[in-house]
Order: sequence, then C-alpha cells, then structure tokens
Amino acid sequence: MTVIPAINKQKQAEEILKILKQLYPNATCSLNYENPFQLLVATILSAQCTDERVNQVTPVLFSRFPTPSHLAAADRGEIETIIRPTGFYRNKAKNIQEAAVKIIRDFQGQVPQTMRELLTLPGVARKTANVVLAHGFGIIEGVTVDTHVKRLSKRLGLTTATNPLEIEKDLMQLLPKPEWENFSIRLIYHGRAVCKARKPHCEKCALNHLCPSVSLKKD
Repeated sequence: MTVIPAINKQKQAEEILKILKQLYPNATCSLNYENPFQLLVATILSAQCTDERVNQVTPVLFSRFPTPSHLAAADRGEIETIIRPTGFYRNKAKNIQEAAVKIIRDFQGQVPQTMRELLTLPGVARKTANVVLAHGFGIIEGVTVDTHVKRLSKRLGLTTATNPLEIEKDLMQLLPKPEWENFSIRLIYHGRAVCKARKPHCEKCALNHLCPSVSLKKD
C-alpha cells in the first residue's frame, strides 16, 4: 500500500474520469448489437463470460432468432446449443427466451425503456438494465457495476462496499449523472488493460497518483 495525499473523493472521482476519458476517448460498449433487443440478450449472456466470447456466439443466435417473436417460439435446446460457449447456458437460455415472451406479452414486442420495467424481465438486474438503457436508448439511470468496476472502485478508494448496489450508490454520489456511464465504461476498459485482477500494472497506470492501493514494485 502507498500513502497518497488526502483528496476530496468527489474531486478524486472527477479527476479519474478526466484521465480515463483521455486514455480511452472512444470507449463504448464492447458487445456487438444492432438494436436494443440484441443488446439485452447479449448483456444477459455476458454474465460470467467475456464480451469477446459473447460476440462469437451472438451472430449465429441473432441470425437464427432475430426478433423477440422468433426467440420466444424457438426450441429451447437449439438456443442452449448456440449459447453453450458462454457458460451457464441452460439458465441463460431460459432467461433470454422468457424475457422475449414477456416483451411480447407485456411490452408490445419492444424492449422497455425504464429501469422499473426492465427489472421485471427474467435475467435482468441493475447491471444489465443500466447497459441497455445507456447504450440502447441513451438513458442514464445508474452506474453499471461489473467485476472491473467493483474491483477498481474499491482499489481507488471510491467505495468500501462489496455489494454492487451499494457500490453503485457510492459512485452515483461522486459523479454528475451525465457521466455515470462514461465513468463505468472507461473503468471497465482500464480494468481490462491495466488494473488487472491478479497482477495490476501499477507502475504504468495513469491513475497511480490517485490510488491508495498502488504498488510501484515491478514484477
């Protein structure tokens, strides 16, 4: 651990975001999709799976089942076969098919555009809902908290919470609402590239002067 000068957490978060924007100016959702329904399905599939792996699976899935109606009427076994590489494929197949059924039944075949309604869909918690709202509809409702955001926000001293909902609340208090998704998506990029789970590259991290967890010892 390295001691850094005390700094107001809000100013720290804003400075971190400023640096991350410079590092990753074109950062956006890494999942491939053409519409909000595809984004919803891809995000559900991304649970405990890399976006890269999901992107290998979804072209076949969306070619075979391009709409909620197609997916709702599909043979569950065929869905499972296609999405098997994403892991937990039985549960994921159940969720995406039942979500498609509910979208048809309750939302006239359109992915809902509110947090409250999205959370009624099988397989959808706040993380998925935040991604769909932000990248599918341009609606900022919260901070997407995945494993990278959870790890980095704690290392950076922006939260002491371990529960994703509490982490989200802490981050929402530190940043202006329009920046919530900007912060999240860039923190994800930085987690993948530099602040890795097992061996963070502190010595080349542009945030190390703001990080209370920094270790400048080289591997």
